[in-house]
Amino acid sequence: MSTVLTELPGATWRTVARVVLPADTDADALPLYVDYDHAVAAPASTETEAPTTGGTGQSAGAPAQFVSVPQESHAEDIRGRRGLVVRAGARASFATYFNAFPASYWRRWTSASAVRLRVLLEAEGTVTVYRSNARGLRQRVTSRAVAGGRPLELELSLASFGDGGWYWFDVSAGGQDTTLLEAEWQVTEPAGTRPRHDSPATLSIAVTTYNRPDFCLALLRSLAEAPDVREVLDEVLIMDQGDQLVQDQPGFAEVAEALGEQLRIVRQGNLGGSGGFARGMRETLRAGRSDYVLLLDDDIIVETEGILRALQFAASCRRPTIVGGHMFDMFDRSVLHSFGERVDLYRFFWGALPGLVERHDLGGRNLRATPWMHKRADVDYNGWWMCLIPVEVLREVGLSLPVFIKWDDAEYGLRAAEAGFPTVSLPGAAVWHVSWIDKDDSTDWQAYFHERNRIVAALLHSPYEHGGRIFRESVFTDVKHLISMQYSTEALRLMALEDVLAGPEHLLRTLPTRTAEVRALRKEFPDAKTSTDVDAFPAARRRKPPKKGKEPQSPNKFTLLPWAASVVARQLATAPAPEALQRPEGRLAAMDSTWWRLAHYDSAVVSTADGTAAAWYKRDPKRFRELLTKSAAAHRQLWQRWDELSKAYREQLPHFTSVEAWDTIFDASTISVERPGVRASVPAQQGGTTSPAGGGPRAVAGEGR
Repeated sequence: MSTVLTELPGATWRTVARVVLPADTDADALPLYVDYDHAVAAPASTETEAPTTGGTGQSAGAPAQFVSVPQESHAEDIRGRRGLVVRAGARASFATYFNAFPASYWRRWTSASAVRLRVLLEAEGTVTVYRSNARGLRQRVTSRAVAGGRPLELELSLASFGDGGWYWFDVSAGGQDTTLLEAEWQVTEPAGTRPRHDSPATLSIAVTTYNRPDFCLALLRSLAEAPDVREVLDEVLIMDQGDQLVQDQPGFAEVAEALGEQLRIVRQGNLGGSGGFARGMRETLRAGRSDYVLLLDDDIIVETEGILRALQFAASCRRPTIVGGHMFDMFDRSVLHSFGERVDLYRFFWGALPGLVERHDLGGRNLRATPWMHKRADVDYNGWWMCLIPVEVLREVGLSLPVFIKWDDAEYGLRAAEAGFPTVSLPGAAVWHVSWIDKDDSTDWQAYFHERNRIVAALLHSPYEHGGRIFRESVFTDVKHLISMQYSTEALRLMALEDVLAGPEHLLRTLPTRTAEVRALRKEFPDAKTSTDVDAFPAARRRKPPKKGKEPQSPNKFTLLPWAASVVARQLATAPAPEALQRPEGRLAAMDSTWWRLAHYDSAVVSTADGTAAAWYKRDPKRFRELLTKSAAAHRQLWQRWDELSKAYREQLPHFTSVEAWDTIFDASTISVERPGVRASVPAQQGGTTSPAGGGPRAVAGEGR
C-alpha cells in the first residue's frame, strides 16, 4: 500500500494530537518540541551494539546509526503554544518526542488505518514528510510547497507500522520568514466500525499529595489554565493526606475559583500512594460520570496536551486499555527516565525493557538519532506519575493493592493484563517529575515496603516455582545490608517478611498504622540517626591502610561465595576494634558506600543519598548474629510455605482490592470532602455509607449533585 493515500471517501477526521510548543518557552525543554539539529549516519555505537558486515557498513537487520549535528536553536521564535517562526532559508523539524506521530502505537492498539496531517503556514514554505521503521531508518514520504493561509492536508497509511515507526514533518522557509500557525494529526474510524464511546470520552484526574502543597498548587494552576483539558474534565480530585495543606497555599483561592465545581478536595489520613490513588479510583466510580480516571503524582509538571492525547488514544483503542505517560526529569528537562517498563517475572523486579536506554537525553541525541525509540515498546505497566485507567478496568479488576507505597502500579498492570486489559506507554504523553537519582529509598524506612510488596506481588503473579530468583535475591540482600552495618534496614526487611508470613489479612489491617511503626522501629538503630552538621562526628582515622594501597573491589561470580563466607565469619567471630567505636575508620560519600567496601570497616560515617546528612555506622556482632538468625528462619518458612501463601494471597486478592474493603478504610480515615471553589460548600462528616462500584453517585455531605 502506498504511504500517501487519496482522501478516504466519507471519512470523518478527528484530531488526536496537535503540534505544540513549550508553554514556558523553556530552552531546556525545546528539543522535545522542535529540532533544529541534523541527524547524520555514523558508525555503530555501543549504545545499540549493532552488528556490522565485513567491518564496514551495517547489516540489513541492524538498527540505524545516527548522531546529532547541533545547530542554533531559537526559543525566541515561539509564538504561543502552536506557532513557530521559521526564518528565511532555515528548516525546523518536528521529529521530536512531543510532535512526531507514534504511528506504530496507533497501528497496534487502535482501529485506525490512516492518519491525516494538517499543516497551516502563514507565508509560503515547504513541508516535507518523513517516516521511520522499527530499526530507526528514516524514509522521505513526500514534499509539498505550501501557500500561506491555505492548509495542507495529507492522508498517510498506517499499514506498514506493525513493529515500530513514526511520522513527522519538517518546515522549510524560502527567501522570507514563514510561521507555522498550527498543525495536527487526525485519525478516522474505518468503515463498519464504531467507537467504544457513544459520546466524547471524559475523565476525572486524581492527585495524591502529602506535604507538597506548592507543587500541587502549581499542578492545579496548569490544569485551570488549560481550556481544552477543562472541556473533557469532570473533576480534579486532590487526596490531601498531609498536614501542610494545598488549601493553605497563597493563591489557592484564585485557582479554586477558576476550577469551580471541577475541583474537589478529599482530606484523609495518610494511606500512602496506594491509599490516595485508590480513593481517586473509588470517587470516580462513585460519581458515575467519567469514562477514565487519570492518576497524577503531585510533584510533577504535566504537558497538558499529553492528557488530551492519552484520552483520545484510549478512546480509540479496540478494547479497554490503560494508557500511561512517560517521565522526564524536572531538573534536567530533556532527559527521559524510561521509555517502557516491564516486570522481569523470573527475578520479579521492575526495570526498563531490554534494548532501551534509561535517562536518555533527547537534547543530546534527538529522535532521529535514537534508533531504539523507533521500535514499539510493549510494556507490562506504567508508573502512576501519569496513568489513565478506564472505569471498565476498575470495575473488573478492582482498586489498588493496599500496600501504602511501592509496587502498587506494577502489580496493577500485571493484574489488569491477566484480566485481558493491556497497558500502553504512549509517546507524546508525559510529565516532568522530581528526580529520584539522588535518593536511595531501599535503605531508609521504605525498605519495609520494597521487601514486603515485592514478595506479595510475586506471590500473586509469579509463574515460577518459589517465585523464581526472588528468594535467592532476598537472602543475598539481607546479607548485603548486614555486612554493610545497615541494621535498621535489615530489621525492617525482617518485619516485612514476618508480615508476609502472617497472611493476606495483614494488608488491610496494618495499612493505616504500619508506616508509623516502621519509622519508630528504624529510629532505634544508630545507622538511622543522621546529622546535617558536618562536624557532628569525630574525625575519621583508619587503623590499617588498604591492602597494597587499593580500595576493595566488588567480588565477581567466581570469588563471591568464598569472599562472602570469610566476611560473614569475620562479622560473627571478631569484635570490632575498640578505637573504631570511638572514632570512625572512614568517611564515605553515598556513591562510594557499596556493600563490598563497607564490609571491611568496623565503623564509618556515610552520607545520605541526597547529600544533606550523614550517619555513623558501627559494626555490632551481637546484632549481626541475631538478625542473621532471624533472616534464615524467616526465609526457611517462606520457602516451605510458598505454595500455601501464594494460594492464600491469590484467593484473597478480589477481597482486599474491592471497593467494599477500601470503603471500610476510607470511612475510618476521612477528615473532610469539600469543593473549595463552590460557595457554601460543607465539610463532609466523618465516615459515610458504601455503594457498589459503578452504582451511581453517593450522597455525602459536601458532594451535592
